[in-house]
This record gives sequence, structure tokens and C-alpha cells, in this order.
Amino acid sequence: MTFTSEFRWTSAARSDTGRVRQINEDAYLDRPERGLWAVADGMGGHAVGDLASRLVVESLGGVSSPDGLASLVADARERLLNVNGQLRLEAARRQVQRIGSTVVLLVAGERCCGYLWAGDSRIYLCRHGRLHQLTRDHSHVEELKARGQLTAEEALHHPAQHLITRAVGAMDTLDLDQDTVDLDDGDTFLLCSDGLSNEVTEQEILTELAPGDCQQAAQRLVDLALSRGGRDNISAVVVHAEDLGCADKTQVNPTL
Repeated sequence: MTFTSEFRWTSAARSDTGRVRQINEDAYLDRPERGLWAVADGMGGHAVGDLASRLVVESLGGVSSPDGLASLVADARERLLNVNGQLRLEAARRQVQRIGSTVVLLVAGERCCGYLWAGDSRIYLCRHGRLHQLTRDHSHVEELKARGQLTAEEALHHPAQHLITRAVGAMDTLDLDQDTVDLDDGDTFLLCSDGLSNEVTEQEILTELAPGDCQQAAQRLVDLALSRGGRDNISAVVVHAEDLGCADKTQVNPTL
């Protein structure tokens, strides 16, 4: 499936096992020609997290609908619900408590994007020199912050920092959040696993995303996380939108 859009999409992805883990349990989807991007992070410390993240990404790679953005997101949701069931059955077959994965998905429409998520993998948007976190972690620490029981600084070092409350395969019923965002010329998105967001500051993310160079940003962000110790698997998908009809672009006449 290809899609038509008023925007030109470019993207790049990088993933690294890190300096501590033996297996990369992250997986990603990078399909700019179809307007589909995703990151999945197999649940660390549980059985075959790499299987879970791979199943999530493979399923989302088949997302398709001729009826527009809402239908694409609905198809993605249905596919993730099916994967949730598969992982619950596989966990029972292997006699383990759970096999799970976080997920963030970004889907491009004509002049907006849809996104959905479960867990603590994130989507950021860089627009006009400012960084916005579009997703909110499904985690114990985020719930404490929302109730005013933790400051943002305290959350960074809380012992329950890695305890998530939702994931594909974690429970019999999967609860996914979703939203949409209108597009603007030059928007740059970052989809990442917590192995990146736990090691790199928002200012550093903004600095790398602002130029709109997807390849460079993805590589530099992963390298930054590695330089901080690479304590987890690290994945980054950087996506840039260029409005083909934008009248505000600076024009250069080489004959002048």
C-alpha cells in the first residue's frame, strides 16, 4: 500500500543492543512510503521480549485501509489486540507469567498524523524550535507525578522508574491510548524506546531534531545514549514532514 499526502516524508531509524544487555529486545518499523513508523520494546526481564516486539512490528507493518487516517488507526488497534491475544497464549504455552512489549505507532494522513501507544516508549514532536512530548508514559512513576506525589526531578531517580502499567501481552485486555496532531511544515518526530529517553535530556533531543536531518539525528541520539552507559536497548526512529504546498519557504534565485 502506498499513500498520498500533501507532505514529503523522510525518516531514518537506528537500534542498538547497548553496552549491558546481550539481546536487543527492541524492534522498529520505518516505512515512509506508507506513512507508518513504530517502536516496540520487549519487556525487559521477561521471557522472549524480542519475540513480543517482533510480533508487534510485523503486525503493524500490514496496516492498511482505503478509508483514511481514522481507519488506519483502527486497523492498527485491531492488529495489536490480536497480537495481545497471541502473546497471552504463548505465555501460557511456555508456562511463564507474561511475554510483552511496549508500542508507539505514528501513522501519516493528508495533513495530520494519528498515533497510539501502550507503555513507556515515547513520541516527541519538534516544531518551530520547541519540543513536545506527545505521549504520556503508562508507568507507576507517571501516575505518581500526575497525582502530585513526585516532581519531575524525583521521578528520574525513583526506584519504580521502569515499572510500566500497560503493554501488549501484559494482560488479557489491552488498553491503548490514541490521539491525533495536525501537521505543520518542518515537523520532526522522534519515536524511541526508554533506553534512549532515560539517558538523553529533552534539550539534547531538541538540539538533534531541530535541523530536520533524520539520519544524523537518529545516529547521534543513539550514540549519546551509548555514551551514558547504554544500560538498556536503544532505538530511535526520526521522521520529518515537509509541506510541498507551503508558500512561506524562502526562495533563492541563483541568477541574482
